[in-house]
Amino acid sequence: MSSNNRPLSPHLDVYRLPLSALLSVVHRGTGGFLTIGTIALVWWLLALAGGEESFNSAQQFMGSFIGRLILLGWTFALFFHLSNGIRHLVWDAGYCFEKEAVEKTSYIVLGVSVFLTLLVWIVAFFFGAGA
Repeated sequence: MSSNNRPLSPHLDVYRLPLSALLSVVHRGTGGFLTIGTIALVWWLLALAGGEESFNSAQQFMGSFIGRLILLGWTFALFFHLSNGIRHLVWDAGYCFEKEAVEKTSYIVLGVSVFLTLLVWIVAFFFGAGA
């Protein structure tokens, strides 16, 4: 029997992952993205300490489309990681393990993350100087 006739084991593209599993993957990804965003924050702070020319250069990048997109992603990552981390603390306390509760809290985490991200950006643009 050749190796081409062997049955293949189902892979991730065959299964539909539950929302909580997808959020687990996103939680890990947002943790990594927070690291990258923190490096950008440190770069901005160093530019601030480096004088007007370096600060203006950093501000110009942060105010560009790419810079704002990075800031938007970092803001969402921050609130998602925070919200999902709170959900994990609730789980660590032994609550909300029922299937319905896990599904409901998954949607709550997503909703809170999007809401807080939009709130921060709306407040920043309407009451601040903008990014």
